[in-house]
Amino acid sequence: MLEVRDESVRWWKRVWEEGGAAALRRRSATGRPPQLDNGQVERVRTALEQGAQAHGFEADLWTLERVGAVVERVTGVVLARASVWRLLTGRLGWSLQRPERRAVERDESEFARWIAHEWPRIKEGP
Repeated sequence: MLEVRDESVRWWKRVWEEGGAAALRRRSATGRPPQLDNGQVERVRTALEQGAQAHGFEADLWTLERVGAVVERVTGVVLARASVWRLLTGRLGWSLQRPERRAVERDESEFARWIAHEWPRIKEGP
């Protein structure tokens, strides 16, 4: 009727008999505790918000390796790339952002003029 395995039902029954309804309540997940406490996470957030160049990197662009280096410098904790990713997306709530691919030398007004006048002429063809 519940579409669960007989083993599960027997286990639930045994737990209920030993500890009552309270024993069946959902408990928080167990597992390895985070490597960084909340205070360390906030120090990392503050450091990252200063930008990559403030930490000696040439371009103001964050990579997992760069973030890992800053985490180590700020907290003394070495994180694997996967842990850095979980820190950024989970605990800090950040998301992946890709930089726009645009030439630094690009003249925006000339670009707009070309799109408005030249591109329609090229699209029409001969």
